Amino acid sequence: MVKEINKHGDKYFQCESCSFFYKTKELAKRCEEWCTKHHSCNIEITKHAVEI
Repeated sequence: MVKEINKHGDKYFQCESCSFFYKTKELAKRCEEWCTKHHSCNIEITKHAVEI
């Protein structure tokens, strides 16, 4: 389940499998689904990750 984080007034979403953060819930959900199914990360998804 994607985790929602509020930091400095901005909303971020975290993949609970790999702990990467995203600006949209959809990207975090896609990342988590991929991580869970394949036990790896997908570069096409993780390139959208943000550092907070």
